[in-house]
Amino acid sequence: MKEKISKTNAARMLDKSKVPYKLVPYEVDEDDLSARHVANVLDENIEQVFKTLVLHGDKTGHLVCVVPGDHEVDLKKVAKASGNKKCDMIAVKELLPLTGYIRGGCSPVGMKKHFPTFIHSTIEGFDKIWVSAGIRGLQIEIAPKDLIREVRASVADIIA
Repeated sequence: MKEKISKTNAARMLDKSKVPYKLVPYEVDEDDLSARHVANVLDENIEQVFKTLVLHGDKTGHLVCVVPGDHEVDLKKVAKASGNKKCDMIAVKELLPLTGYIRGGCSPVGMKKHFPTFIHSTIEGFDKIWVSAGIRGLQIEIAPKDLIREVRASVADIIA
């Protein structure tokens, strides 16, 4: 018998917008919340497993970056793309109150409020990618164009 997967807020928002996606569960390792672990467990290309990062810009305030799992965000490139002079990662303790999500389970879809979102340009080279579904242990498989439209993202070169 197939185990029922509970819908997350991110999944409910995609349903509401009639965006096609698939929920993909995976085994969580509390000692390794990395996108590389997720890609390995799902047996998917790490370049297609994107992680969601929340930053703060000195001019625009909070913003979201979605980057390939094995890359780091380039703070200077993000600042330039977002119209800031300087951007910094937020502290982990700020994540839950700001977004409604925890580290290792932060989805670009369904945050408490919409923030300007920047997705790395490599996303356009894939027919499907994976992002967190909003909890640890669950990913959303989605077409890049659908994710970009749903989160009203700008596509930019934002990795180091």
